[in-house]
Order: sequence, then C-alpha cells, then structure tokens
Amino acid sequence: MRVEPENCRQWIDRLRFAARRVGRKLSFMEVCGTHTVNAFRSGLHSLMPENVTLLSGPGCPVCVTSQGDIDQLIELSTRNDVILCTYGDMIRVTGETGSLELSRSEGADVRVVYSAMDAVKIAIQMPHKQVVFAAVGFETTAPATAAAVLEAERCGLINFLVLDSHKLVLPAMRALLDSGMSNVDGFLCPGHVAVIIGAEAFRYIVEKYELPCVVAGFEDWQIAAGLARLTELVADDRAELENQYPEAVTAAGNRVAAMLIEHVFETATVTWRALGALPASGLKLRQTYARFDARIRFELTPQESPEPKGCRCGEVITGRCTPAECALFGKTCTPIYPVGPCMVSSEGTCQAWFKYHRDTRSKARTR
Repeated sequence: MRVEPENCRQWIDRLRFAARRVGRKLSFMEVCGTHTVNAFRSGLHSLMPENVTLLSGPGCPVCVTSQGDIDQLIELSTRNDVILCTYGDMIRVTGETGSLELSRSEGADVRVVYSAMDAVKIAIQMPHKQVVFAAVGFETTAPATAAAVLEAERCGLINFLVLDSHKLVLPAMRALLDSGMSNVDGFLCPGHVAVIIGAEAFRYIVEKYELPCVVAGFEDWQIAAGLARLTELVADDRAELENQYPEAVTAAGNRVAAMLIEHVFETATVTWRALGALPASGLKLRQTYARFDARIRFELTPQESPEPKGCRCGEVITGRCTPAECALFGKTCTPIYPVGPCMVSSEGTCQAWFKYHRDTRSKARTR
C-alpha cells in the first residue's frame, strides 16, 4: 500500500497519534546506513514520541565487515606486488596491525576508488601488479563487483582480483530475531537493497516472525512515513509488508542485477561483526571465476581477530546499546581518531551520533 506524500510534520503527528493508541514502548530497527545517518541528520530522533525508539541494525557495510577480513586486506596491502583498491570508508578501519591508511603511509600502494570498474582500469594500466579490489557492501554493490569480474574476464586480465566481503541483509535480520539479541516490533527496511531484491523479499520476516516491515526512502518525510506506518500497523495489530518507496522499489526488484549476482557469485557462510559466522549470509565467487579470488590466489587463511579493546560497535549495530553507552565514545574514539568502524564509516551509527546527537541525556534507549 502506498500512502500519498505529506510533509514531515504531518507524518510525525500521525506517528505520535498511533503511539498513543499503542500505549506501550516500541522499538523499530532500520537496517540501512543511509537511514541511520539521515534520521540523525534531520533530527527525527528528537521528534519521535517518548515510547517509540528507532534502533540501528547491521546496515552499515563497513561496520559489519569482520575484523578478520579487515586484517586480510591489511596483510595484502603490505605485499610489494599488490595494489589494494578500496572504497574510502574502509581505509581508516583499524585491524590488529594498523589500518590501510597506516599501510599507505608506510609505502603500501593503497588506492581509494569510486567503483569496482576503477580497479579493473588500474589492472589494465598496471599489468605487472596484482590489483586487489576490496569488495564490501550488500546486494546494492554486489552487481557492480560482478560486472567488474565479467569485464576483467572479457579483457583477459590475470592480475585483477577480488577479496569478497559482500553480505546479504535478510540472513542478518533472521539471525537477530532467532538469537533474541534484539527485541524489535518491526523493521524499517532498506530502500537501496530493496531496489535489487524487491520488497517481497521481506515478506518472509513478516510471515515467520509476525512483524510489520515497511520499505522506506531516505528523505526525512519518507523515514517519518515509514515509522508512522509501522506504528499504525502495530496499533491495529497487523503484521504486514508495505512498500513506501514505489518510485524506486518494485515487488520483484531488479532482475537484471539479481541475475548478474547469481551468475558470478554463490552464497556462502561468512563472518559478520557481532553476529559471527552465518550460513548462506554472504557471497563468494563461483568456481568458474575462482581465478579472480584473492583468497585463493594468495592462499589466505581465515582469521579470527578480536574487536578493538573496549569498542562496543558490535553491540551498537545489533541494537543492544547506543554509542553514548560506550566508554570510548567521544573520548578516545572520535571521527578524527576512530577506534571502531562505527565511528569510521560515513554510515556508521557512532559517527552519526557524534555529529548530530551528542546529548547523551537523550531519551534514546535499547531494549
């Protein structure tokens, strides 16, 4: 169902009215880094009813990347024959031995790229180097990685490699609910991911767990609309799926992009920060394209690296605590000197909280 656009104030009024009808505390979770940042930036948290809280889930691709994967990237970057290509946010994430930024300052060839195709171009220009692309992100960025692999094959490249850390949203949502780690009353579903997988993909959550799910866009009024509809559905005792972002999201999603992912990748057990190893929750290159797999080429072994000491990022992205409840927040951990990825990433909850929601006395809470 699509409710016609109104201004943000009207949606907040509807949210508050529905919250009074419910009469109990509610927690909804967003599973999208853009929702996280825009909700804080627009001040929505301060406008919400006292009994409604929006929690951050595992929706920031940098934040959910395991420490082991980060350490593998840092290890690769120190090789003289490697050019390590990465999206910008990954460069400052700390591993056991430093960060990609530190490696670069010590002479490693680490380059920030804007797309996977940029890494392919570098591989063409630098045939004497092994060019490794750090492939992070959810279903949103996986098609671009798949297209880059196919382009590398078309060009006959033997020096383009992918260190794949792509993850799938739905298995993480299921893991949160099955573990009881986060007690939520519904989900504000990620619009970007839904463009690829389709709104209907979230029906599984609605039917199995009897929780409402609303796919929402990213403007302030769109997020407010999603929260209002979630609260109204709870007030009416209805567990339903709604697509509030039909201008970009269809029921079935982008079949071309989905087929591209399926052609190049297969599902695999991968490790998430805070959630651990989840079956069929990530992607790995199919055997047909295994020659582009950096883990195979360099015989990398899985690493189980500890979280940075004192960092509660894993609890933040599973809705178990707020950034303000971390002893490091705003003290030893700031955007200039970040400790954990939630403060590094532009989509991280800690960075958004630091920039837009510094008052630790706010009503924000966890359940």
